[in-house]
This record gives sequence, C-alpha cells and structure tokens, in this order.
Amino acid sequence: MAHDYSDPSGLYALVGEFETPERLMVAAEEARKAGYKVMDAYSPFPIHGLSDAIGFRDTKVPWTVFIFGLIGVTLGYTMQFYTSVIDYPMNVGGKPMNSIPAFIPVAYECTILFAAFSAAIGMFAYNRLPMPYHPIFNAKNFERASQDRFFLAVEASDPSYDREAIEKVMKSNGALEVSECDF
Repeated sequence: MAHDYSDPSGLYALVGEFETPERLMVAAEEARKAGYKVMDAYSPFPIHGLSDAIGFRDTKVPWTVFIFGLIGVTLGYTMQFYTSVIDYPMNVGGKPMNSIPAFIPVAYECTILFAAFSAAIGMFAYNRLPMPYHPIFNAKNFERASQDRFFLAVEASDPSYDREAIEKVMKSNGALEVSECDF
C-alpha cells in the first residue's frame, strides 16, 4: 500500500516496543483481530509467521517474475524462429526449419534471464529502494530494532486508527513502551 507522507497532522504511526518476538507476535495478532490493517513489524531477525500475523500479502514480485519469464521464452523462441525460418533459412542435415527441440535451450535461457532481472528490478521498485529516509526512523529507541528489540507500528493512515485502543492492545500484550512517531 502506498503511504501518504503529506498527512497534515504529522503523525505517522503509533509504535510499540517489545522485548521478545513472542510478545510481538501476540500483539500483532491481537491488533489484526482488532481490525487494524495498515501496520508493520520490525525485528533484528526473521520471525516465522510474523508476516501472516500483520496481514502482509504481497504477490507483486512473483507475478512480475512469471510474466517476464513468459515474455523471455516468447522472445527467445521468436528470435530463433525469425532467424532460422524467415531471415536466413538454411537446411542443415534435412532438419525442419522450425526445429522446436533445437530452440529449447535458448528459449529456456531467455526465460531465466528475463525472470531474474525482473525479480531484482521488481524487488527494488516495489519496495521503493533505495530509501535513505523513512518516518519509522523517528520512533523512540528504534535504533535497537537491529539489535535486540521488536517493534510494531500501526500507521495513522489506517481507517480504524484509534490511539487509545491501539495503545491498550500493545500494553496488554507486553509492550515496554508505546510512543507516537512523527514524519
């Protein structure tokens, strides 16, 4: 979901700091059950199931890779067909001009090439990288997200954003501190 960084209130999110990944998981699940959809979690290491707990469903990169893989196989095959059948037809050993088995290796390699480049470029584009600044960097104690703390941010752009209710969910699930994060 695209973020609107032009919010006049200046509030980006309400951020909860947790001491353990288990507490973060429980808080994320509870926030999700409470109806909050625009949230993110930050951790010094991957936590299995956290993306499901915050409701992260991203299918853009796989579809991009699939589509560009199809484009790659089509272009690889078409290039060989044009060269062998239309532009420079040459009968070698009595084989047919449109020899599908002979065209498979190049078409396969074009598929891999297009899919790999689209995966790398798509990942950077969809994640809007490089991103030297993000509002979450303003959160209190956020520098510890890469060391030993776990953070849950419920963004103010969430349609059901309610500061008191979110704070109650976070504190009841073991948040060490809950603070507002500005742009």
